[in-house]
Amino acid sequence: MAKAYWITCYRSISNPDALAAYAKLAGLAVQAAGGRFLVRGNPAKIFEAGLNQRTVVTEWDSVAKAVAAHDGPGYQAALKALGNGAERDIRIVEGAG
Repeated sequence: MAKAYWITCYRSISNPDALAAYAKLAGLAVQAAGGRFLVRGNPAKIFEAGLNQRTVVTEWDSVAKAVAAHDGPGYQAALKALGNGAERDIRIVEGAG
């Protein structure tokens, strides 16, 4: 079974306090569900049409586990804490091999 990667790019952050509350809850929920943080931060360098956006990448054992974590009560509580505090692009992508 191929690994999966949950990729989040932050288009804008309008409420840093809400983001901090979200991050605390989301980090615990992701790790409890088996996710492993690979990337957390702003790009060191951007190319082509790249945007200078905060990016978070987590690795999962499967797409099903990543989706279950997203839909689970721990992460949903984190989303509630975030509210409209940030605009993001979230994707879960299956690994290449």
